[in-house]
Amino acid sequence: MDTQQQVERAQDGDHQAFVELMKGIELRLYRIAHSIVKKNEDVVDAMQETILKAYEALPQLRESRYFETWIIRILINECNTILRKRNKIIPFEEIRTIHLNTQVYDAVDIREVVDQLEEEKRQLIILHYFQDIPLKQVAEMMNITESTAKTRLHRTRKLLSRWINDYEEGGHTHEK
Repeated sequence: MDTQQQVERAQDGDHQAFVELMKGIELRLYRIAHSIVKKNEDVVDAMQETILKAYEALPQLRESRYFETWIIRILINECNTILRKRNKIIPFEEIRTIHLNTQVYDAVDIREVVDQLEEEKRQLIILHYFQDIPLKQVAEMMNITESTAKTRLHRTRKLLSRWINDYEEGGHTHEK
């Protein structure tokens, strides 16, 4: 049975179909949540809230083919709520300096660099590159147009490239 059929069965009240849907996407949700909130207890909270909200709102999902995009969007919103509660969102202007043990390009931990991005840019990079979600789907999840996502992705890649070059040259990040 394909995902669309399972979604339709779950929308009709089949609890087992919903459980199967969650089992099928659980690992992906975990990875996305962990890449956003980092702490395991926050990941668990985000996933629990996401599953609960998805279960309650599933009958209102109009297009069953968009189930995955829809539930990941719910998860991202839950993760953002957790981050706001923790007051851990670092404004772009206040990006802290990353201390790396080496200035050699090959030794730069790209994840460490990506973690320094402001939340929206970090989510875009994580969803598209680390989670292999097509840019069109990422745009839908982030409630932006695909062209906006492409533009932001291009600018963020340029920014990351500058930061990595800064690491090579002096080990500091600074806005240019």
